Amino acid sequence: MGRGKIEIKKIENLTNRQVTYSKRRNGIFKKAQELTVLCDARVSLIMVSSSGKLHEYISPTTTTKKMYDQYQKTHNIDLWSTHYEKMEEQYRKLKEINTKLRRGIRQRLGEDLNGLSLKELCSLEQKTNSSLTMIRNRKFHVIKTQTDTYKKKVKSLEQRNGNLMLDIVSKCEDPQYGLVENDGECESAIAFANGVSNLYAFRFQQSHPNLQHDGLGLHHLRLA
Repeated sequence: MGRGKIEIKKIENLTNRQVTYSKRRNGIFKKAQELTVLCDARVSLIMVSSSGKLHEYISPTTTTKKMYDQYQKTHNIDLWSTHYEKMEEQYRKLKEINTKLRRGIRQRLGEDLNGLSLKELCSLEQKTNSSLTMIRNRKFHVIKTQTDTYKKKVKSLEQRNGNLMLDIVSKCEDPQYGLVENDGECESAIAFANGVSNLYAFRFQQSHPNLQHDGLGLHHLRLA
């Protein structure tokens, strides 16, 4: 019993269409390979599926470029001329844009101004002032950010210094430490009194502004 004749029309079912394409593509490629081997032919096939995937076969004895060149020579046409002309036009436009940009940069630097009209000079002045304003605003923003950062660092260091001062004062009441008076002078010192051979003294200086503000009435601390 022979196979029924298949009606040649678009397969609506997407899955069936992809399966049929894959099978028949492989069959065509197989025939192309057989032609290459049996008949010493040079075969080039390019296929694009409905999903946009490209598949190709080229005989091992040639290349795609050689096949294109032979096609152009046989039919006396140039497949690349139109494309080359478009590329040249695109290059010309890009070159013109680049020239204008370079000239604009030179003019903003105060160069190449001789050919400008009064209207163009006024426009250039306005653009330059706008750019200068943006640069200044950015500069002030950076300065403010850095200043705020430094203020936070200073505040943190002052807090650490205040904590150290409180820690030293609390040690004055510890019997392990002793308070060394300096004969009525404004300076006094706290020294280790634990009997060790090395004696370290920390000297207080009057009026630490941060701690006075907190009502502690302490002094600056430094190594004597």
